[in-house]
Amino acid sequence: MAEHVSPRPPVTDPAADRPRRPDPGVPGADPPDPVDRRALDEAVHGTAELIGIDTVNRGGGDGREREAAEWVAERLAGAGLEPRLLEKAPGRTNVVARLSGSDPRADALLVHGHLDVVPADAADWTVPPFAGEIRDGVVWGRGAVDMKNAVAMTVALVRAWSRAGVRPRRDIVLAFTADEEDTAEYGAGHLVREHADLFEGCTEAIGESGAFTCHTTDGRRLYPVAAGERGTSWVRLTARGRAGHGSKVNRENAVARLAAAVNRIAEHHWPLRPAPAVRAALVELAVLHDVRPPRGDGDPAGADADREGPDGCRRAWEAVLADTPGDAAHIAVRERAVSELLDAIGPAAALVRSTLRNSANPTVLEAGGKINVIPGRAAGAVDGRVVPGGEEEFTETMDRLTGPWVEWEYHHHERPLEAPLDSRTYAVLRGSLLHFDPGAHVVPYFMSGGTDAKQFARLGIVGYGFTPLRLPPGFDYQAMFHGVDERVPAEALHFGVRALDRALRTL
Repeated sequence: MAEHVSPRPPVTDPAADRPRRPDPGVPGADPPDPVDRRALDEAVHGTAELIGIDTVNRGGGDGREREAAEWVAERLAGAGLEPRLLEKAPGRTNVVARLSGSDPRADALLVHGHLDVVPADAADWTVPPFAGEIRDGVVWGRGAVDMKNAVAMTVALVRAWSRAGVRPRRDIVLAFTADEEDTAEYGAGHLVREHADLFEGCTEAIGESGAFTCHTTDGRRLYPVAAGERGTSWVRLTARGRAGHGSKVNRENAVARLAAAVNRIAEHHWPLRPAPAVRAALVELAVLHDVRPPRGDGDPAGADADREGPDGCRRAWEAVLADTPGDAAHIAVRERAVSELLDAIGPAAALVRSTLRNSANPTVLEAGGKINVIPGRAAGAVDGRVVPGGEEEFTETMDRLTGPWVEWEYHHHERPLEAPLDSRTYAVLRGSLLHFDPGAHVVPYFMSGGTDAKQFARLGIVGYGFTPLRLPPGFDYQAMFHGVDERVPAEALHFGVRALDRALRTL
């Protein structure tokens, strides 16, 4: 394939020529620095170009990633790689390539991202969602953070390595997938089932989300690095009843039965069940904000002294959040303590709030076709998410909440994932962020939704979420996912390329 370079003018970055802090302890990081101005420009313009390629995934097999996959493959080929285009169905295209590392004894590393995006209604947007506009140093459009930005950063980095003659220590397998925004049937799921040999030697993966800036109310910068994600439990509901005329009394109304079940599901309060990564995040956030848990009635005399200082705060929270059954009083103390902590830590609460427990949100209702006809059947859908160890609770609760007149079944079911926080990989990811933002704090992160990491986990690959972006105050990153006016600052992409370079070459 012929190499293509964007003709657009460069986006300036005042840090592009700034000297790097020497750090001989990190292999391959200094010198030379392969991240040149061209790499930074390619990350920005590549994000814009990919946004301009229609890869909307409407679900149920309705999508097309071919043009974006060809865009990626052409640029990887220009960097000396041999990308493969792989499809389960025409147009649902994946790209896989392997970059040889310098240490043949090292395990391979998977770096993955998805090419598809969710729909966007242009009427709601300030800037057309698929124009790929760069306006005032910001790239606008669907996919700017989820996740054409990461694809463009990775491609730009690989090309920079090629120009500088740089190789990472480990083999790196690059996988850019279709269908992540639905079931991964045409994307990572297909690759794992039919092309597992392409991932030979991969033991760990770097993928979606994590490593973005979260600003606290007191001006500190947090970077959450993802070490797990809740399981996916998408559910179909079916209510059956007696069809009839809308003017007649009908105690077997399928619509009413479904509505009652949906209301019970929506109103259910799931019990607190934080995964280890979530507990670790809660502890770190409590210590950073100097928030102590409420005293229990049974605390011994002198317990206040044990709670003093950062170490005391840490011990107090670890005791409250300990993974023990406990009685009703202890459970109530935990719920109260976590609720008060979330209130106290402001914007940082968004990093953990949705991952503390199982959840089930009704999302689809389908019933009837005429206002004066009571249908004999009504259907719905629920987006369920499950924390580690919460599968049995989810099943039993859904059985109870749906009741005798509504059947439920899984439409799509994936298990939760966890990655170790005490690993060298987590430490390297943390260190890469702090190298470029030394005044920041890195905290564990557990994703509320799902990514392609679930599919690659079937091959025994442990996944971390690391899409580094240094974002300005007031930028609500999480609201950008599937939201209106999705966008990313060019300088955030510049930071991301540098942090990604350091992490991948150090790993």
